Amino acid sequence: MVQSLKLNSGYSIPAIGLGTWQSKPGEVAAAIKTAVAAGYRHIDCAHVYQNQKEVGEALKEILDEGKVKREELFITSKVWNTFHSEAKAHENIDIILSDLQLSYVDLMLIHWPQGYAEGAELFPAGENGKMRYSDVDYLETWKAFEAAQKAGKCRSIGLSNFTHSQIQRVWDAAEVKPACLQVELHPYFTQVKLREFCKEKGIVVVGYSPLGNPGSAFFRKDGDPNVLTNEVVAGIAKAHGKTPAQIILRWFVDSGLSAIPKSVTPQRISENLAVFDFQLTAEEISKIDGINKNWRIVDLSQRDGDHPHCPFLEEF
Repeated sequence: MVQSLKLNSGYSIPAIGLGTWQSKPGEVAAAIKTAVAAGYRHIDCAHVYQNQKEVGEALKEILDEGKVKREELFITSKVWNTFHSEAKAHENIDIILSDLQLSYVDLMLIHWPQGYAEGAELFPAGENGKMRYSDVDYLETWKAFEAAQKAGKCRSIGLSNFTHSQIQRVWDAAEVKPACLQVELHPYFTQVKLREFCKEKGIVVVGYSPLGNPGSAFFRKDGDPNVLTNEVVAGIAKAHGKTPAQIILRWFVDSGLSAIPKSVTPQRISENLAVFDFQLTAEEISKIDGINKNWRIVDLSQRDGDHPHCPFLEEF
């Protein structure tokens, strides 16, 4: 049985979900069908991943079969940077629902705090490798989210890639408080201060790239450390008769966090969910905490660093 975490909206989010970032069209539908059959109930999506129509087709097939009901699934999506104005945020939410063939999502997130120029392009190119920016304040985006939740289009609303001060700013202005924060999080980037801040607020933290994004050619470079081959993790895995990935995902569960590992490989999809039949000791959790390198993989500071809302301008 997959454990869940209670959101401040009254709903619950599964502790382990399937990530679909970097899942190619032609692969993502099969991955979702495999995952749901294996027991996953949380599927994490986003407009910018450009695979949501295929996700929607897979969800429709699954729901039409009748083995799983809509209310048993937890679907997350994210409004992209080129849809930050109130009108555009509403437009993007409607596009997302249409692509996913759903009347509501369980969780809608603002994907990034920094807005890009609104128009047809997802990545409106500026000069010197920069994006063309929008000066829309993410507080305006949040207003649209609150209205969408009232309209029944999103059961819970939250943030992604926001810093503690940005979260606080939304919190202070919000009628509906953020229920969730999704950020990069893995044993080499444990984000302890940000996690503590969210815990005080009652915001559930979901980690993306929970296994250190080992397969990404886009952000990783040759020679980057691989948490799956870390000696501490390997030793704990051997002691439990589990894989290093399973140990890391159990570390999330035992730390009160949620994780969304991405895979399109059936065996790995099943293995990543098989983490609820054992527990780590306090000593083992502490050992994994201790391998933190404060190493961020998904760093857009070179591209977006001069945007006033770029989240990488602050410590946490």
